[in-house]
Amino acid sequence: MSIAATSTGAAPRRRPWLAFAITTVALWGVWGALSPLSSAHGFPETLVYGVWALTMIPPALFILWRGGWALEHSPRAVAYGMTIGLLGAGGQMLLFHTLTIGPAYFVFPIISLSPVVTIALSYLFLRERTGRMGTLGIVLALLALPMLDLSFGRGASGGLGWFLQSLLIMLAWGVQAYFMRLANHTVRAESIFFYMTVGALLLVPVALAMTDWTQPVNTGLDGPWMTAAIQLLNAVGALTLVYAFRHGKAIIVAPLTNAGAPLVTAALSLIFASVVPGPLKMVGLVMALVASLLLVLEPERDPPSPSPSPERTPLPCMSCSTSSHDTGKGTPAA
Repeated sequence: MSIAATSTGAAPRRRPWLAFAITTVALWGVWGALSPLSSAHGFPETLVYGVWALTMIPPALFILWRGGWALEHSPRAVAYGMTIGLLGAGGQMLLFHTLTIGPAYFVFPIISLSPVVTIALSYLFLRERTGRMGTLGIVLALLALPMLDLSFGRGASGGLGWFLQSLLIMLAWGVQAYFMRLANHTVRAESIFFYMTVGALLLVPVALAMTDWTQPVNTGLDGPWMTAAIQLLNAVGALTLVYAFRHGKAIIVAPLTNAGAPLVTAALSLIFASVVPGPLKMVGLVMALVASLLLVLEPERDPPSPSPSPERTPLPCMSCSTSSHDTGKGTPAA
């Protein structure tokens, strides 16, 4: 599908979304490099989810405080925020089960294509467009994402169940990003993130029920406390992502953040853990880097204004004489 801009003569304008998107990339990149430490130190992934949900509370309260505690209570605000929160948290819950029945090296490439869903929905329903440079960046990002997430781990063969669940996660996270952009048109970012936090907390009992309590759980400093420090990066990154979607197009923000964060993770893994990516992942990293540069350098343009309709000449009144009520003036200007 072509998403080239129809108007190329508009002047570029400021892009406040870029700082938020880059902050998200940096936070999620560091989080991605550190997140394996929790399970490596004997803290189950289901409990990691619970800790992550709790770390959403401090940034949610902070932005509400900065906004004068102006929490929106309208049905629209609650519905949008809870939808975004439950889609993201529900996808994470389903991912825990999917990785127990399917191979990670197939599951993650499928999930990584969630920006395809976001781009398609934003193109069709939000009428978002970008120029040729941005279009090329989107294509390269979508091609690179499966290569970046080729995590060759071990997983049991669970028939096609893991494949269908992977598609559901991809759909949930893609629709979540679309609603994040849609909600920002009418709801304050502070309220969106607050209800996202509520949605994440509602699924904590599910995570606790999924935990295998027969296995030992590390409760020391390198258990829940280290996990909380790591997951706080994820929570704050989710907050800055909300603001990135508030000011930027979903067709740009979604592929940029999804392709940029693995770049930071790979760079940190290479520096501190001496992990050298394989040839295929290296190609994906190069493509993601080029895609990120193209998406950042693409000038931001205002949407094309609709062409004015030709002024209609009023029909003569057959039942009345011309008077001061009809002096040839057309429809009043808006």
